[in-house]
Amino acid sequence: MNTFSRRGLLCAALATAAALLAPLPALAQQKIKVAAIYTVPVEQQWVSRIHKALNAAKTRGEIDYVFSENVSNADYERVMRQYAEQGNSFIVGEAFAVEAAARKVAKDYPKTSFLLGSSGKPQAPNFSVFDNFIQEPAYLSGMIAAGVSKSGHIGMVGGYPIPEVNRLMHAFMAGAQEINPKVKFTVSFIGSWFDPPKAKEAAFAMIDKGADVLYAERFGVSDAAKEKGKLAIGNVINTQAQYPDTVVASALWNMEPTIDAALKKVKEGKFSAEDYGQYSTMKFKGSELAPLGSFEKKVPAEVVAKVKAKEKAILDGKFVVKVVETEPKSN
Repeated sequence: MNTFSRRGLLCAALATAAALLAPLPALAQQKIKVAAIYTVPVEQQWVSRIHKALNAAKTRGEIDYVFSENVSNADYERVMRQYAEQGNSFIVGEAFAVEAAARKVAKDYPKTSFLLGSSGKPQAPNFSVFDNFIQEPAYLSGMIAAGVSKSGHIGMVGGYPIPEVNRLMHAFMAGAQEINPKVKFTVSFIGSWFDPPKAKEAAFAMIDKGADVLYAERFGVSDAAKEKGKLAIGNVINTQAQYPDTVVASALWNMEPTIDAALKKVKEGKFSAEDYGQYSTMKFKGSELAPLGSFEKKVPAEVVAKVKAKEKAILDGKFVVKVVETEPKSN
């Protein structure tokens, strides 16, 4: 009787152990609780790409997704902590203006996975970084801009002269100079990530100085170009549908490769501190030159041929767009 009892207890213990272990493989099939924190509206170009990628994962049934927008820098840490306390296992956001605070939160919640836009390096064990390294299509869009400019004068309106913006502007300028070495640039920064009226006024001033193509790093620039009958080059998103006679081309950022790669590691329990910047390059389909669409027959054929050849060289690894992060200046 004692033998049977011991055997029964052993079987019961094994069954209990199996029950405890069983949910672990199934964890990968459960929805991941994801929270995102944005300092601007989700309509803003940069943030909209993250929001779009996370919504795509939500639509696939992979995640439960909540977000906060228009969060001030002063309130950012509190919101991060709140989402971590609520049991969100993956938190996405932008740490550019709150680096120290964001990294402190990550240290306090080592079991939570953090992926934030950042100018800094990853922080072990759970703070990964990303950015929109879309300098390759920015270069190609610069080639197109110079190819359609009649005055040889391009206006460029940016938010702030930080590395993330500077590198795209410099790439754009280098591409334009490949087509027209004598191209003139007027560069201005509005001191805001989302102030369309201010960006529009800056663009008007450039048009008054002779610019006939505008680099629309911020919302509002394309509106000015449209009103004055000038052309614009988009950045991060494609707004040609809204400006069919104004926006010639755009350097697009696709955040899906970054989000999908990170989610895969969260599911597998393999998330660690990494730099996800590479997933924004053309090689990983994280960026691309938007189709010319309504301007397909309006851009000179010889310019289109040069752009296609350069695009192939980039994808083949035969041409590397130089990354320059110093503040671009008017010439």
